[in-house]
Amino acid sequence: MGSIECGAVLFDLDGVLVDSTPAVTRVWRGWAMEHGYDPAGIVKLAHGRRAIETVELVAPHLDSAAELVELERRELEDTDGLIVFPGAARLLAALPSECWTVVTSGTRRLATKRLRLAGLPVPEKMVSADEVTLGKPDPAPFLRGAELLDLRPEECVVIEDAPSGVEAAHRAGMTTFVIPTTYSRPELSHADVLLESLDQLQAATLYATLSRTRILLRW
Repeated sequence: MGSIECGAVLFDLDGVLVDSTPAVTRVWRGWAMEHGYDPAGIVKLAHGRRAIETVELVAPHLDSAAELVELERRELEDTDGLIVFPGAARLLAALPSECWTVVTSGTRRLATKRLRLAGLPVPEKMVSADEVTLGKPDPAPFLRGAELLDLRPEECVVIEDAPSGVEAAHRAGMTTFVIPTTYSRPELSHADVLLESLDQLQAATLYATLSRTRILLRW
């Protein structure tokens, strides 16, 4: 058992709150095969990374903005197999609304749709791929999340499932929890805390004032 006091929790979406792996895999496998790339390699590279940056990395000759539009369309249409992870709804319900948000490498439209399909609340102050110029592993998305919640980076805990997200959180100066839903434990060994599942985590409000709320996470 362990515990940590913090001001907010910044959740990655896919692989943490919802399991969209079947749809993501289908979309990126299809894209890779159409363009002559190794499907397995592209799927692994794309997870936890902004789609536009994946395209720019592996296919710089393509119009990345146009490819992003098409990839987003495919992911919005493919919802088969989407599930919410055990513990996600309970954990979000236990956190005051000002003490959590989502920081995702997906677009806002895609994140909003997946949260609603999963029956989870959509945070008003969410950070998506649309709102940053650099994605994970750059720290910019998590720093933006802390800024939106009016907190210092060191007051935030990040929950991730991808090595790029762990790196981004550490570069932002945040404590990082990981769940091995998408990557293996050895690939996530640089995180601060390894959870078996989100259901392992408990949250409680320590105190709340007009200017500050503190929460306690236990695992």
